[in-house]
Amino acid sequence: MRYKKLTFVTLSAAVMAVFCGVSIAQTPTPTPSPTPTPIPMAANVKEYKLASKLMGREMPYRIVFPGDYEIDGGPQKRFAVIYLLHGLTGNYRNWTDLTRVEEYVRDHSFLIVTPEGGNGWYSDSVANEKDKYESYIIQELIPEIDKNFRTIATRDGRAVAGLSMGGYGAVKFGFKYPEKFFIIGTFSGALGVASFTAGNSGQIGRSVDGIFGPADSESRKTSDIFGMLREMNADKIKALPFIYQSCGNEDFLIQNNRDFMALLSEKKVPHEYRQLPGIHFYTFWDDQIREFLAVAQRKLKK
Repeated sequence: MRYKKLTFVTLSAAVMAVFCGVSIAQTPTPTPSPTPTPIPMAANVKEYKLASKLMGREMPYRIVFPGDYEIDGGPQKRFAVIYLLHGLTGNYRNWTDLTRVEEYVRDHSFLIVTPEGGNGWYSDSVANEKDKYESYIIQELIPEIDKNFRTIATRDGRAVAGLSMGGYGAVKFGFKYPEKFFIIGTFSGALGVASFTAGNSGQIGRSVDGIFGPADSESRKTSDIFGMLREMNADKIKALPFIYQSCGNEDFLIQNNRDFMALLSEKKVPHEYRQLPGIHFYTFWDDQIREFLAVAQRKLKK
C-alpha cells in the first residue's frame, strides 16, 4: 500500500496544477520522495497489446478478471465488461496500480478493461491523425475484447466509466454510442473540458485546442457533452444509458459536476448523483469504483 500512497501524492499534484492552468515547472519543487517499487500485478490482472491500425502503434491494456472467470478455459459462462478510463497525465496501469479494483471485482460478474488513453481526452485529435483514441476504443478495442474473451457482446453486457478526464470520456461515449452501453460512470469528471481554450485555461487549454480544434469549430461542438445533452429530444434521452455520477465536496471540479447534474435533472435523464467528502484523489476514486461495481451489478440483473 505504501507504493500507492506515494503515487497518489505525485499524480494528484500534477493533475491539479495542469487543470488550474499552472505550469508544473513553475510550482515549488517538493522534497523528493523515495522511488517506490511497483507492486506486482495481482493474479487476476493480465496485460495485453493490440496492434492498432488507427493509432499506428501497439496499444497496451489490462484486464481484471472476476473470481469465477477461468482464464485458461473452464466453464463457458459469459461476462459483462466495464471499460475503465484513466485520467489526465495517467495511463492504463493506474486503476490496477492505484486502487483495489482487482479485489472488488472478485465479488462481481464483470471483466474490467483498462485502455490506454494518453492525454487525448478519449477523442480523435484534429491535429494529430495518429491520436484517434475514441475510434480506437470503439472500433478496435471493443471488438478485440469481444472476439478474444467470453463477453456478453451486446449493450446489455457493456459499461464504461472513468475518473476526471476518463469521466468525461465515459459520458461522451455513452452519449454518442448509447447502443453500446447499459450504464456509464463518471467520478470527479472533467465534464466541461470542451469549454477549455488556451485563452481561458492556460496549459490544459492549449492541449485541448489541439485535440478539439478552435472554440467555434464543429469538432469542438461535437465534443461538448453539455451541448449534446441540451439538444437531445425525448426519444434520444430515452435511449441513453443509466448515468452514475459522483464528485467530492472539496474537489476543484465540484461546480462543473453540480451543473451537469442539474442539466441531467432538467432533461429527465435517469441518473444517480453522489456528492461526498473528498478531493481529486485516488482515495475517492478507489471508493467510487467499489460503489460503481455494486450499482452496475444491480442494473445488470434488471
